[in-house]
Amino acid sequence: MFFLFPDPHFKKKNHRQRLIGPYLLDEFSHALQIGGIVYTITDVEELGEWMKTCLENHPLFEALTEEELEADPVVKLLDSATEEGQKVARSGGQTYQAVYRRIASTI
Repeated sequence: MFFLFPDPHFKKKNHRQRLIGPYLLDEFSHALQIGGIVYTITDVEELGEWMKTCLENHPLFEALTEEELEADPVVKLLDSATEEGQKVARSGGQTYQAVYRRIASTI
């Protein structure tokens, strides 16, 4: 699953509309097979931290290791695969990635 430069919904009352959040991650975990990967990237630091925290706290997702990130050809393309990514690169902006794997339930 790919979430590339989603709308940040800055206002706190609109955080529930963010694509990555506790409730929608429950839904995504049912749609994604075990071993499936969730790729996220944004140029908004607060949103990047939000997505990373939500994924980190969800019991059915785990972060890829540094070795896995370096070996994954998709990770190398996240910055440049979209118009938004290319725009951020041209302007010298920073991006924030979170890449997590769907794991089996421990219950």
